[in-house]
Amino acid sequence: MMEFLAQGGFAGYVWSAYGMTLALLVIETVSLRRQRRAILARLSRLLRLRGTEDHRGDQP
Repeated sequence: MMEFLAQGGFAGYVWSAYGMTLALLVIETVSLRRQRRAILARLSRLLRLRGTEDHRGDQP
């Protein structure tokens, strides 16, 4: 097991590369989720505004 973890003397490079990749994947996932929530909130507000404008135009 120690040989596997040592990665033939390149453990620092190998495990830091894995760590950086994992960190970037987590950051990307969090960023995409925040963007999605923001877009959905904007769409919801837009639909609400358009809905109120449509109802105002129907009244005499």
